Formats: sequence, structure tokens, C-alpha cells
Amino acid sequence: MVTIADYKGKVKPDWCPGCGNFAQLSAISGALADLGIEPKDSVITSGIGCSSNLPEFINLYGFHGLHGRLLPVASAIKWANPKLTVIGYGGDGDGFFEGTQHFYHTAKRNVDITYIVSDNQIFGLTTGQASPTTELGMKTKSTPDGNIEKPLNPLTIALTAGATFVARAFSGDALHLKEVIKKGIQHKGFSFIDVFSPCVTYNKINTYDYFRKRVYKPDTDTKDFNKAYSLAQEWGEKIPIGVLYDVEGPSYETSDPVIAGKALIDIPPVKLTKEHLAEFL
Repeated sequence: MVTIADYKGKVKPDWCPGCGNFAQLSAISGALADLGIEPKDSVITSGIGCSSNLPEFINLYGFHGLHGRLLPVASAIKWANPKLTVIGYGGDGDGFFEGTQHFYHTAKRNVDITYIVSDNQIFGLTTGQASPTTELGMKTKSTPDGNIEKPLNPLTIALTAGATFVARAFSGDALHLKEVIKKGIQHKGFSFIDVFSPCVTYNKINTYDYFRKRVYKPDTDTKDFNKAYSLAQEWGEKIPIGVLYDVEGPSYETSDPVIAGKALIDIPPVKLTKEHLAEFL
């Protein structure tokens, strides 16, 4: 039997006290344990940022990659060995700035991985610059007179691109967060989970109290795209969390004739001969 203790890493997390990443680490570990997935059968890829240090703090296979490039790595791992449970994990800066193109195309391809974004609406690692999800008018280190850019909406991007599972959660509700992550892992296709994760050091606007007063869990038809898109645009006094969209669709792994029904790691290598090389000369 797998327990959450099996996922406890040897390195102690060094996030700021109160950081929402702690709840996400616990929720991811708990979700994998609840689903009976052993550490040897799971892997997390990450980019650059405070949250992206998570693979160092959990006992499973991890790949700490380049800024914004965690999704190509996660996709390649899944294609090479679809038996693995693959999770991509990073922050809003990493995913929605440097990684925007990869986010869109991975969703479009419906790659069977779970992408969790720790969204604190600020660049935390570099000490408080505006991120793609920073609210309009917010004063930060890089926007001292107020942010003049309209914040990006990751949920509508995921839906428009073709993601078959789109959800939002809140680090201040760890049990609900764990259940959403479990559903995302179980989903066959691209699962996107945007997690409100207050930065207690550099974001004094979008705090735990800010979200506790606003988040709610709608009773909605998760098969209805238009309803999901409408909920994804709600912001202000009421912000919906939970699974907004969950439908079936062909994944990249089941559609590509090279990897459909088999793992690349199980395909014997082809020995190149002089005849093979002659074709390219």
C-alpha cells in the first residue's frame, strides 16, 4: 500500500513560511498516494521559479529543466514511457510568459499529462516583478506606477487550445486541491489545473483572505464548453474553483501511429547499416 510518507523527499522545502507551494506539495503527494501510484511510476518536470524547486522536495523521478520548457520535457517522457504518471509543475511566470507557446500546443495535442501551475500573480524568485497574471494597476518592482497590462487568463487559453480537462483550485483549501489533482491525474488527456497560490512575501493584494472571500465551487455541467468558458471569465467578487471542463477526446499518444499502443522504450533499436547511411549521402 502506498502512503503519503512514501513521497516525502530527503530535502526540506525552503519556501517562505506560509507559501501556497507547501499545500500543493502535500496535495500532489496525497493525490498520488490515494491513487496507489508508486514513486517509481511517477515523474514531475519543472521549469524555473520558486515553485519549480518542488521536484527536489518530493520522492519521485524529477526533471528540473529550463525556464518555460517543462511541458516539452513532460511530453517526451510520456511518449517514451506512457506507463508513467507524468506531472508538469511550475509558476505563472514560467508557464504563461516563457512557456506560453508550449502551453498552447501541449493542450492542442491533448498530451496525456497533468499540468499544475502555482499561480501567485507575481514573479517571486526574482523578488516581486509583475507576471502575466498580475492584476491591472498593481504596483510591483517592475511596475512602480501600476501594471498597465491586462492580465492573461490561462483558463480561456487552455479551453480555446483544446485541453480536455480544465480546473482551478486554491492552496488555502488543500483537501479540495488534492481531489482536483486526483481527477486531473485520472483524466486521459491534457489536464490543466491553475492553482491560486498566494505569495506571502511579494504579493500583498491577492492574499489568502482575498481568495477566501471570493472563491466558490459551482455546481456545473463539466461537459458544457460554453458554460466552462463563461465560468473561466468570472473574476471579481466571485471566482469559481473546481473542475470546470472534463470531456473525453483522443490523446496524442493514442493518435500517433508510432507510439499508439506501445512505449518507445519497448521498441528495439534499429541497427544502422551502410545501406541505411547511403540513403542520406
